[in-house]
Amino acid sequence: MKELLKKLVQAETTAQVGELAGAQVISADFARSGIDSSINTWDGTRANVSARVKSAGGRAALLFACHLDVVGPGEAPWSHPAFGGVESDGKIHGRGAADMKGGIAAIVTAIRQIVDSGARLRGDIVFVAAAGEETDSCGAKRFIRNCGELGDLAGVIIPEPTDFEIVTAHRGMLWLEVTTKGKAAHGSTPQLGVNAITSMKAVLNELENYEIAAESHELLGDCSMSINTIAGGEALNVVPDKCSIGIDIRTLPAQNHEDILGDLQGIFAKLKSGDPRFDAEVSVIRQVRPLETDSNSDFVGDFCSAVGSGETRAVGYTTDGPHFAALGAPVVIFGPGKPELCHKPDEYIDIVDLEKAIEHYKNIILKFLS
Repeated sequence: MKELLKKLVQAETTAQVGELAGAQVISADFARSGIDSSINTWDGTRANVSARVKSAGGRAALLFACHLDVVGPGEAPWSHPAFGGVESDGKIHGRGAADMKGGIAAIVTAIRQIVDSGARLRGDIVFVAAAGEETDSCGAKRFIRNCGELGDLAGVIIPEPTDFEIVTAHRGMLWLEVTTKGKAAHGSTPQLGVNAITSMKAVLNELENYEIAAESHELLGDCSMSINTIAGGEALNVVPDKCSIGIDIRTLPAQNHEDILGDLQGIFAKLKSGDPRFDAEVSVIRQVRPLETDSNSDFVGDFCSAVGSGETRAVGYTTDGPHFAALGAPVVIFGPGKPELCHKPDEYIDIVDLEKAIEHYKNIILKFLS
């Protein structure tokens, strides 16, 4: 298990490099137990890897849905090489060790140990590690679109780092780009142009007082909005004809993303009525619906029993979970690793947590499939 995780960390699966090397590591490890797997590739280096352990039948299958990609290491220094997969002080260090290659290593090892033991299962184990969760969920969408007939699913388990808390709900994500358009002119004659930055200032003033209509959710709290990027202008002596901002909105189950887009169009119309030269548009960069699995469902109850916990919780971050929920099965997020280490320098996972996760995943498989 440790060697598998080290190899996965060393397979630098950022969006720029691609996930193919990581998919090959997993496929080779499954092969050691005679488990056939399939690697689906596109664009040269992008990849999903999937496997299915067939059973005698009689029970619905269990899907373990992972993501192969990681965010970049950033500019800050690391104590160990970001893609070194170094073992030290009872930890495996490196980008992705917690998010979520530790979870992948644990579930792959658990599946192999179940198969090697000769345990007779009455439901299939389905595994996928997908590309692009950190950017656009391209791998999850591709798997769901092309997976064919999966049959009945008891549930979907996503081994994200939750520090073994059982997560059944999270907010959605709506990433927007608002662009104002102007007319270029020489900086010495600004009256001959239309300044897109000035137009964006008007938008920002409106957004300062804009509140997204949403009732607070019992588990997830409030919807949030944050303007996180801005870009405009090409030279100091040119009136800018374009300015863009990026808006990160985290949504609740009852919200409709189209309503938010309609609100922005209303703001644009208001500004244009006051200044006919005003011109703006909004585009969706990425959107993921919220996740809300019924914590009182039989699946969640049995899952809690399998891992020895009676509590579930909600989180503010987003996963591929809502995409897999489209398969019609309940989704639970549960895995090793501390979530506060994600996307930061000196990411690591404790080896003792990996060993604990293997036992949990084996217990889950046997609870639902034997």
